Amino acid sequence: MGVDNNSISVSLEQLERFIAAALRRAGLPEGDAATVAGLMAQADLQGSDGHGVIRLPQYIRRIRSGGINVRPDIQVVADMPGMAIVDGDNGMGHLVVSRATGIAIDKARTQGAAWVGTRRSNHAGPASLYSAMPLRHDMIGIYFAVGNANHLPPWGGTDMLLSTNPISVGVPAGDEPPVVLDMATTVAAYGKVKAKAKRGEMMPEGWMIDREGRPLLDPTRSDDGFLMPIGGHKGYGLALIVGLLAGTLNGAAMGRDVIDFNKDHVTPTNTGQAILVLNLAAFGPVGGFKEAVDRLVGDLRGSARMPGTDRIWMPGEQSHARRQHYRETGIPVSRGVAAELDQLARELEIPPLA
Repeated sequence: MGVDNNSISVSLEQLERFIAAALRRAGLPEGDAATVAGLMAQADLQGSDGHGVIRLPQYIRRIRSGGINVRPDIQVVADMPGMAIVDGDNGMGHLVVSRATGIAIDKARTQGAAWVGTRRSNHAGPASLYSAMPLRHDMIGIYFAVGNANHLPPWGGTDMLLSTNPISVGVPAGDEPPVVLDMATTVAAYGKVKAKAKRGEMMPEGWMIDREGRPLLDPTRSDDGFLMPIGGHKGYGLALIVGLLAGTLNGAAMGRDVIDFNKDHVTPTNTGQAILVLNLAAFGPVGGFKEAVDRLVGDLRGSARMPGTDRIWMPGEQSHARRQHYRETGIPVSRGVAAELDQLARELEIPPLA
């Protein structure tokens, strides 16, 4: 978790200030810039460095090219007691999804459960940012999204018709950290490929293959192949279902309609996401549920381990540990990313990150 010679260390506050300043200079209102900056910095704080400040230059390019609306009129376009659809008006995805999650939380207070989908949204960072928001209200969050570029063919094919389409689930606990699963439906999220390229590192075997089925290890050659689904054909099926729920159901892009925002900075992506929120109080005593989660976590962590295994981790536990560690020691930013951010600061005429 420490900072090595290939990284610099910055505080959470430094990161938030820098991101907010860049977004304000790009045209976002101050409040919106602060909201997006806070969520992006939280991504880096928890170690989701493929979705944090590394994305800032890309966001700025899309904004400058007219690919993102800096002053969106985010509206609810379908509304029933237990569901809603939010039209993001091509605004920053962080703004759209945080609005949708807030609506789902409010509805779940009275309905017990609520589903809110988005259309005309954009990339919104790691899925766990949003599945974790209901935790503070003693609720479970289940989040789905369509990825912002297709890197996955149907099982046995070579045409890129699916994305990494992530799913994340946040479950409250008592004395234990909450259980927060955040996973792509591919072996690795494409953001991790980008992060490897920025750090000058090779990918492990199993992340990608080329179109001849051979392992692809160089992240700078990612266009020569595609990501592998988790669990073979099962991961392909899961990516398809997540895309149908987060994209097709909400009138958002899916399949051939997905825009590769890594290459196209102008065309609106019409990204779709969905959040399902379950109110624990609707199912029984909240305290009893949390105690049961704690017992289960204790059983799992204390169970017999394979030789060479030092610890059994719960989903989200390592991210929880990183937040605590990075708050004390600083957030590592690779020197390659830092150099790109310095160049961005010069272009925008704002103070550098560090």
